[in-house]
Amino acid sequence: MNFTQYTKEFKTNIVIAVPIMLGQLGNVLVGFADNIMVGELGAPALAAVSLANSIFFILMGLGVGFSFAITPLIAESDSAENYLDGKKNYQHGVVLLTIIGVVLTAILLLLQPMMKLMNQPEEVVTLALPYYEIIAYSMVPLLIFQAIKQFTDGLSQTKYAMIAILGANSINILLNYMLIYGKLGAPMLGIDGAAYGTLVSRILMIFILLYFIAKKKEFAPYNMAVSWWNIEKERVLKIVKLGYPAALQMFFEIGIFASGVLLAGMLGTQEQAANQIALNLSTMTFMVATGMSVTATIRVANQKGLKDYFNLKRIAVSTIWLMIIIAIIAAIGFMSLRAYLPWIYIDDKEVADIASKLLIIAGLFQISDGIQVVVLGALRGLQDMVIPMWLVFISYWIIGFPVCYYLGILTDLGTFGIWIGLLVGLTVSSILLFLRFQHLTKRLLLSENS
Repeated sequence: MNFTQYTKEFKTNIVIAVPIMLGQLGNVLVGFADNIMVGELGAPALAAVSLANSIFFILMGLGVGFSFAITPLIAESDSAENYLDGKKNYQHGVVLLTIIGVVLTAILLLLQPMMKLMNQPEEVVTLALPYYEIIAYSMVPLLIFQAIKQFTDGLSQTKYAMIAILGANSINILLNYMLIYGKLGAPMLGIDGAAYGTLVSRILMIFILLYFIAKKKEFAPYNMAVSWWNIEKERVLKIVKLGYPAALQMFFEIGIFASGVLLAGMLGTQEQAANQIALNLSTMTFMVATGMSVTATIRVANQKGLKDYFNLKRIAVSTIWLMIIIAIIAAIGFMSLRAYLPWIYIDDKEVADIASKLLIIAGLFQISDGIQVVVLGALRGLQDMVIPMWLVFISYWIIGFPVCYYLGILTDLGTFGIWIGLLVGLTVSSILLFLRFQHLTKRLLLSENS
């Protein structure tokens, strides 16, 4: 194997991916800051934020999954210089995500009473309920921003969403500081203050990104007048058809981690708080993988539009190799720093000890998690959505979740057993998805040579 055919693509991959990574990491770092600030209030407060967000993120995954259909459509239109088609895809994507956001917000509010029936610690549920209600209303602005972001990502203009996220989230951190602790003349709202900060920042992100789209020359071809009331049924159905498998795939993936939160809550407040620490740290590296995944989607979709299938596969494999290198570095970091990282969040030896053990598993699944996320991105670029969705479902819910439940609840392994189940699910997913990618690209190359 001539490895240089892949490494020479690393620079282009990094140029596209880094702004996405930084933007996504901006979100996670705000969560990191939230958890540190909330952790100062004690383990029950940290567990409450974990519980509320676990339910929110499950439904958020549905909306975000639908938005993933926008990126390959925009990338294809842009490579063909069909700007009107691209603008209409962008427009319909925003309208669809707004409607989905309203529906998901209503579902979140309807689910609120169910939190008392989930066999979670009572002190945690009491704190989580008002926090949960506030962040439920942030679903609509979050999904509107996501639709606009997928449009800019599809044009490979990833830096502007990064700036919007980092700028809005900087304000979020300030608001959290003021509202959680009652600083600078603000009322002291505890964890509810963190929820208000999140809501405001998600609204601000929209306006910052729209400003760039209106002012920057890179978006000029798409700043044409198109009626936002002229909705084309066929175009909406195309986005839904491409998006629903990604939505369900995200639902299955986020759901397995959210189930880990709920299973940990069944074990106790300290276990749930420790689970939140390990999950927050793992999410940071997942956001890096997400940057590589979007890069794979963009570049594969571009090559698909050009019908250059040889370079399509070569470029996709280059993103996988780059992700493996990054994942190995992250794994080393988790393993070597596992005894120290939990103390950043909370001054509780029991919670820190549990979290440090979970970081061993988090380190082990960096490679498999990275591979499966990037391969999913490449498959989205090929507009192959349905079969990967079922592969993810099988990996997480037919294989991974039973292992989580058995080892976590029915043995003495506790949260460590839950995370072993997550490792198993991620590993099976990475293998099955890579085999699917190999099958599709082999078929494309045969068609190109015939």
